[in-house]
Order: sequence, then structure tokens, then C-alpha cells
Amino acid sequence: MGYIELDLLEETTRKIVIGIDLGTTNSLPAIWRDGRPEVLRVEGEPALVPSVVNFPEEGPPLVGHAARAQAVVDPRHTIFSIKRFMGRGLADARADARSLPFEVSENENGVLQIDVRGRKITPPEISALILRRVIEQAEEAFGGAEVQSAVITVPAYFDDAQRQATRDAARLAGIDVLRIVNEPTAASLAYGLDQGDAGTVAVYDLGGGTFDVSILSIEEGVFGVLATAGDTHLGGDDFDAALVDLMREELARDLPEEDLDDPAFLQAARLAAEKCKIALSGSPAHDLALSLPSSGTTWRRTVTREEFEQRIAPLVERTLDACRRCLSDAKLRADEVDEVVLVGGSTRVPAVRAAVEKLFGRPPHTGLDPDQVVALGAAAQAQVLMGGTRDILLMDVTPLSLGLETMGGAVAKLIERNSRVPCSHTEGFTTYVDGQTAIDFHIVQGERELAEDCRTLGRFRLSGIPPMAAGMARVAVRFHIDADGVLTVTAKEQTSGVAAEIECKPMHGLTDEEVEEMLAAGFENAQADFDARRVADLKAELGTMLRAVDKNQETARKQLDRETLEDLEEATQAARKAREGNDLDALVRSRDRLEQASQPLAAVLMDAVVKEAVTGKKLEDV
Repeated sequence: MGYIELDLLEETTRKIVIGIDLGTTNSLPAIWRDGRPEVLRVEGEPALVPSVVNFPEEGPPLVGHAARAQAVVDPRHTIFSIKRFMGRGLADARADARSLPFEVSENENGVLQIDVRGRKITPPEISALILRRVIEQAEEAFGGAEVQSAVITVPAYFDDAQRQATRDAARLAGIDVLRIVNEPTAASLAYGLDQGDAGTVAVYDLGGGTFDVSILSIEEGVFGVLATAGDTHLGGDDFDAALVDLMREELARDLPEEDLDDPAFLQAARLAAEKCKIALSGSPAHDLALSLPSSGTTWRRTVTREEFEQRIAPLVERTLDACRRCLSDAKLRADEVDEVVLVGGSTRVPAVRAAVEKLFGRPPHTGLDPDQVVALGAAAQAQVLMGGTRDILLMDVTPLSLGLETMGGAVAKLIERNSRVPCSHTEGFTTYVDGQTAIDFHIVQGERELAEDCRTLGRFRLSGIPPMAAGMARVAVRFHIDADGVLTVTAKEQTSGVAAEIECKPMHGLTDEEVEEMLAAGFENAQADFDARRVADLKAELGTMLRAVDKNQETARKQLDRETLEDLEEATQAARKAREGNDLDALVRSRDRLEQASQPLAAVLMDAVVKEAVTGKKLEDV
């Protein structure tokens, strides 16, 4: 940490508004500054925050790169791809859960939870930890400013429960959400397509765990979503799984099934598959390598790009099927689309780019980093909402139909899929038997005709209806979707004037009471959590310093005088001892002492680097 320049003092007290891409694999913040959006990164550090959380035996949770580093050594307590579980119940997530190294269950209210060291933690809580890390990065990158509020993006195909879970996560992280924006719309904003000629844009968004495609019409800054389609259970994770399956198939001859299902094996295989997949985007072939010292397993095999593409071909075709559905819903042919935008890290796969270009008959936009384009667009929207000069109106659609279960189990659809939001629809219902004083409503989302085949969003009861003959009561039920795509349902009995109003809560979401309890717990433990985080950071910092000293022991013995060497050795021993405990003051003292004691060694090493750089060169060349 250096000194803050005087001309930055004013900036450090500023409150900023940012855009956040909360992704399955990675997340990151961006801000509008000097007339354009830019990613907020700390100098010398990666921009992307891995969406990974590790819960160590002692100390606070690790988030991001530190958590990802624990994936193989502590697989049961390292949580990844949590976005796939947002707003979902165990029945929805069972297929995913089977391939995960951590335990997933469901509480009595149908809220999915992760079992971590005897605790039950919900997906919004884990996502809140990721959001907090993103906020910390943004604040540090902006010179200590405080994040006041944010625009957060979600896949266009996220349903009501998934959007509400995202809002819950933001609330737990202490973020005021200005708007929930669909990722395809954000990508179009980042490319500035609203600034050009009127036309239609297809946004193909293939991330780590979700896929969606949207067809947008853009005219004079007005974004109209004509149609959207997708799959919240399809992404780069599935590409990785195709390579993991290859490993399992070939290792099945040598390893028992229990070893292939071991959490450490699953994590190591997933990381090896991801590394190979990324390399194959730039090379025709790459080694898929797995090493597990704990079990003595070592395996290596060369995978060609052609072989990889054959394995993922059915997955790529599923995305193209969604594109064709979306075009059909928008009543457009592929050649009538003016622009195609690629979003999401998985669009780097050459087979994906080639398939999209072939379908639409034109090369897609690839000028912006697909990992950053959504966050940049969210920052652009945040600037607009805070009174910026860019004149933009977002008109999204709801991706799936919304309705109520009727007698006999059928669905009465009140809002059809691809309806423009915000929107409302009211429909009349009545009682089924004489003297009925209450009606139970079952709210569902989906395109099937029977409620049991659709996704349950919530249930509520309207009580207090005056007893009367069947069919006499007049109950008006209103569905309202706001600009964030969040659904509210109200009901009112009109014949007698008796009224009741109920807000629909997602079946797999947290209640207000649960959120409040979590927030209260966070406030109560804020100082303890901060101290524990500081201890963890100092231990990590000392570990890095100690490794550097150990690596250069021979140089230290040869180049340093006896007194300086003894001072370094004593500081090193003190640092090792301090790292064994959790005494914050001792860790700070040891860090400062080791930093001072290692300065002579650092000077020797730097001198050697400089000498090597200038050896053999003339003065005028240096």
C-alpha cells in the first residue's frame, strides 16, 4: 500500500455507482468514466473474480482466486457454479448435484442449501459473498470510494424465482440494486449498438453455466426485446463435463468407481478439463492431464480440437435450436438479423463461433472481451439511470408464460411468454362450491398445459370471501411484472367489496424474515469477520514472503553479511511461528519485521537483475 496522493483525497470519499456481471464462472465490476465504460481492476491483479467460495476449517470464507486454489485440496468445502442453483429447488438441481463434490440438500420450505462444515448455506448467501468481493475490488480500484448502488445482470432466461434470488443475494451483500438487467441487453449497450442505425440484433450468450439468445430491435436508443430463448442449464461447465466424461471412461479400466466419484478426483478432473478446453481454443491439440498425489493417480492423454468438438457438438446444437426458436418467435429469418453479438467466455470456442456465423450468415461482433462485455454494458445502464446523457429505454420481455392452476390441474396463462415488461394482466376467477370462503392459488411458469409439468413459483391463499353460492364471488387476480422482471400477484374479491392483496414469493427463495436474520447476523459479526479476514490475508502475505526468502536462501548466505543474515533468519522464524496462530497483532509485527529484514536481500536480487540486463551493452544502448 502506498501513500494516497493529495489530488485523490476527494475521490476516495466519493460514492460510486457500478455495473456488476454476476457470472457462473467469473464475476466482475465496471464503471462509466470519462465517457465510456471500463472494468474496475486493482493494478497488477486480474480483473475477473472467480465465482468460487471456500469455507476453511478456521477463519472467514475465501472468495475468488484464493478459494479456487483450494478446489482440489478441499473439494467438499469449495463451492463453485452456484449461479446454477439460484432460485431452484432440489428437484430442479438434482442432475447438477450428482456431479458435484459438495453436499446439496433442501430445507422444509423448499430452499436449496449447501452443507458446509455442519452449516446449511443457501445459494443467495454464497452469491452475496461473491458480490461483496466484487464490491471490495471496485472500491479498491477506485481509490477507496464507496459503492452506493449497482446494476446487476442476469441471463434473459432467468425466471422470477432466479431473479428474486439474485436480489436477495444483493441485499445480503449490502448492495442497493438500481436495476436487474438482462445480459444480452447489457452486451448490446456495451457495443454501443444503440448509437448506430436502427436494426435487429441477435445476442448469443454462452457463459459458464447458462445460455440464452435474444433478438432485439434497436431504434433511436429504444431497446425492444422481440424474443428470447435459452437454457439455464447449459454452458461451459457442460463442455468441461464432456472432457471429464472422457477421463472417467478411460480411467474406469484402472480405477474403482468410488475413486472416480471421490470429491478430490472430481475437482481435479474439472480443473484439468477446463484448462484443456481453454487451450484448445488456440491450439489444434492439447494434453488433458490429471495428477492426484493423494491416491497416486497420474494420467495424461492428448486431445485434438476435432475430438473435443465432436464431443460438444450436441451441446452446440442445443444452442442453435434455441436460436431457431427465438427467430421463429420474433417472426424473423436468420438473414434478416443485422448484427450478431457474442457474449460469454464459452463463445471463444472456435466451433461455437463457426456455428453461429453459419446460422446467421454473417461474422459476429468479437471486438470486446466476451468475459467483460456484460459488465461494461451494466455500467452503461447504471450511468443512464443516474442521469447520464445517453438516451436509452430498455424494453425487455418475460421469457416464459405465467399463469394459475385451475380446477383439474390445467394452467390458465395470464401473461404469455415474450410479453413486453413491465406489464400487467388481470383475470376474473370465482368459487367452486357453495359457501366457499377462501381460494388457494398456485402460480406457475412454463409452456406446458398442466400445472404439474410447469415450474411452481409460489402458492397463496385469499381468505375472507363472504359465503355465497358457487360462481357468485368475483375475484380479480392481477399479475404484474416490473422492469426488473420480478412478479407480483394480487387478488381482490369484488362482489362484496372485501379485498385482500398478496405478494407472490418464489417457492425456492428466502423469506423476508430469513434475509433479515442473515443481515442481523452479518452486522453482529462484522468486526469479528473483518478481523478474521485480516488474519487470513496476513497469513497469505507472510506465506508469499517466506517462499520468496526460502527460494533465495543460497543467495542470502553468499551475499549478506553475518549480522544481516542472522536478522533475516530470526525474522523468518518469527513469521513462521506467527502464521501458526491467529493473533492479529503478532501477524502484523511479524510481517513488518520480515519486510524490513528482507530489504537487503531484495536489493541484492535487484542488483543482480540490473547487472544481467546491461551486461554486454554500450552506455548509449542502456
